[in-house]
Amino acid sequence: MLFRSEDPEQAKCLAYLKTASGAWATRADVTVSYQPNEGPLKYGPLGLGFGAYPGGHHFGPELQFGHVVGDALEDPVLIIKTAWGGKSLAVDFRPPGAGGEVGPYYNKMIAQARSAIDRVEHPTDGSPPRKAILSGFVWYHGWNDGCDPQHAVPEYRDNLVHLIDAVRKDLGAPNLPVVVGELTGPWVEAPGEWNTLRQSQKAATELDRFRDTVRFVPTHDFVRKPEDSPNPGHGHHEFGNAETGLLVGNALGQAMVKLVGQN
Repeated sequence: MLFRSEDPEQAKCLAYLKTASGAWATRADVTVSYQPNEGPLKYGPLGLGFGAYPGGHHFGPELQFGHVVGDALEDPVLIIKTAWGGKSLAVDFRPPGAGGEVGPYYNKMIAQARSAIDRVEHPTDGSPPRKAILSGFVWYHGWNDGCDPQHAVPEYRDNLVHLIDAVRKDLGAPNLPVVVGELTGPWVEAPGEWNTLRQSQKAATELDRFRDTVRFVPTHDFVRKPEDSPNPGHGHHEFGNAETGLLVGNALGQAMVKLVGQN
């Protein structure tokens, strides 16, 4: 998302994102670890710049998510962002248990999570070691599966259930709180296979054995019009609308705080 704050009223509500001097603010008690497909690891205090694009003004839902969980939790927070464009759950993130070959990006996600946790517990930069407590997993995804309505959409619910089970097993957290964000895209009312995919996301979270540990977060009301957004042709990225990204992050964060509190 690309952030613009020319609107005076919006700027008031989002004042915490900037310092008194007008620079973009960072938050020392929330750290983000993000390894893009290309380039060096992005690691540091929560702020702008952890998007997949170069430059310092892009961000994803992690920005507001980090502020919400950072406000709620007394301990420092580490957000391990694993996001690579154009990837499906059916193939790229295919989890163990779903049948077929495990997706390379599932393995990459688990490896990067372990690496980030190890960095906290065994620092090499002179900082004091900390005990890392894995407290939650957020899954906000779906576009590329929606592009394959014959195969990926019909199996999305089962694949998502397998993903939750596999992440919990591979990271040694059997009751890990999980938040699933509804596919946003360019629709308030999604047509055809896109609506089916949304329903599958919600259905996966409603299994009895996931009660009180998995939560579905609707996001469709956060969609903004393309003409009110900086990237009208990028429906797959919510038109690059910063308000959408902040609202999604806020909702995901609130859901995670509730689950962590219950668990």
